[in-house]
Amino acid sequence: MNPIVNEVDGRLARGGATDDNLLEILKHVLAHFDCQVGTIHRWDAATGLLQLRAQRGLPDAILDKVTAIPIGKGMAGIAAERREPVQVCNLQTDASGVVRPNAKMTKMEGSIAVPMLVAGALRGTLGVAKSTTYTFTDDENAALLAIASKIGQHFS
Repeated sequence: MNPIVNEVDGRLARGGATDDNLLEILKHVLAHFDCQVGTIHRWDAATGLLQLRAQRGLPDAILDKVTAIPIGKGMAGIAAERREPVQVCNLQTDASGVVRPNAKMTKMEGSIAVPMLVAGALRGTLGVAKSTTYTFTDDENAALLAIASKIGQHFS
């Protein structure tokens, strides 16, 4: 298994999915992938929304826009809907329709959102972004999906 996946698994085993532990995990994931911004959202079936549990690097001006995300909206919502990673190499110039206008306020470029899937069930999303144009590799996609699944195992 990938070392960062092992590290996340160990941290979750020791501390669970508390807000503080999720933030620490997010910090380590961002450092590993050389990213400056990241989010962890938990799927809330009762409200039908992805609820923000941890974030790092988001500007205050968009925090209220990402606190609760509907399925199918923005990168996280589309990753949850499709149950597959959604990425753009440059948030600032993307014209695909998956990037919400407020995402440009992050000043990030290379970005990916992956679903948290546990036995095929949606548990949330993990998103990371870097300040340079970037396309995440297949190996990075696989590691992020594995990390997301590990986190999702602690969300019910």
